[in-house]
Amino acid sequence: MNRILTIVLFCICLSNSFASSPQVPDFLIYKNDTIATYNLLVENYLQTRTDDKGKLFDLSFRNSIDGTEGTSLNCWRGYQAIYIIENDSLFVNAIIDCHALEYKEEVPKNHISKVFGDKVKNGKVFVDWHSGNISFPTKRDDNKEIRWDGVFKRTFIYETAIKIEKGKIIQISKEQNYIHLKNGIDRLKRDTINDVLFNSIKEYKWTKFDKFDCGERYIVEIGRNGKITDVIMTDSLTADEIEYYWDGKREYNYCIRSMKKALSKLQFDILKRNGKPIYEKIYIEIWFNDDGTIENWTN
Repeated sequence: MNRILTIVLFCICLSNSFASSPQVPDFLIYKNDTIATYNLLVENYLQTRTDDKGKLFDLSFRNSIDGTEGTSLNCWRGYQAIYIIENDSLFVNAIIDCHALEYKEEVPKNHISKVFGDKVKNGKVFVDWHSGNISFPTKRDDNKEIRWDGVFKRTFIYETAIKIEKGKIIQISKEQNYIHLKNGIDRLKRDTINDVLFNSIKEYKWTKFDKFDCGERYIVEIGRNGKITDVIMTDSLTADEIEYYWDGKREYNYCIRSMKKALSKLQFDILKRNGKPIYEKIYIEIWFNDDGTIENWTN
C-alpha cells in the first residue's frame, strides 16, 4: 500500500512539474524566416488519436520521439514541430527532437513519418484538422511580450495573425494586441493591475465595515472593453454555503456589490489576442482591520 501511494505521489509531483515548466515553442517557416510560434497544432491532432499511449492525467509523457531519452521539463511533448505555409495552405514540415535546432552543426532528424504515417504526402502533412487563428510575433524593434501563461502561450503587442479553415489560409493580417485609450489605465505589465484595483478598493467608502467583514479572496474580471465586468469570490459557494459561512446572504451580497461599486469607474487599456479583444481575470485578496483600514494580502 505504501509503495502504491509513493508511486501516485511521484506521478502527481511530476505532473505538476511538467504543467508549470515553461515550454519551448514550435516553429513556422514564413517568407524564408523561421519564427517561434505558440500554437499546439500537432498536439491537438495527437490528442484525437485513440492509440496514443503517452498520456497520464491528460499530460504527455513521451520523453522523446523514440522514448529512449530522458524527460525534458521544458518540452513535455517530446518533440518540436516545424510548420510551413505553401500555396495558401499550412503544412507540418518536420517533427524534430526537443532542442534539435540548437545543434547547428547537425541536421535534425525528421520524425514526421513516425508520427503521421500515411498522412505524409511529399514530405509534408496538410493541417486539415485545424480551423481558427494562429499567430506569431511580428519582427519590429518596439515589439515586446505582454502576456505569458507561465507555461506556453505568449502574446506580443504586434503579431501576424493567420486565419485558417481546415488547413487553408483564409487571411493573413498584422495585428496590434494592445490599444491605449485616452485616460485608460496602463495594463502592459499584468503585475501592476493588482495595485490599481487595491487603491480603488481602499478609497471606496465602506459604510458597513463594522457590521460586515469583506476581507476575502476575489477574482476581478476586466472585460473586452477594459471595464470591470464581474467580481466573484475565489471559492464558488452554493446558497447553503453562503448561509453557513457568511452572516447570511446580506453580508455576502453586500461585499460583492461593494467591490463592484469600488471598481466600477476604472477604465483600462484594451488587451487583445490574435487581434481580438479579450477579458482578463485578476486575483486579489484584501483584509479589513478593526479600525476600518484595509490591507492588500495578495501574494
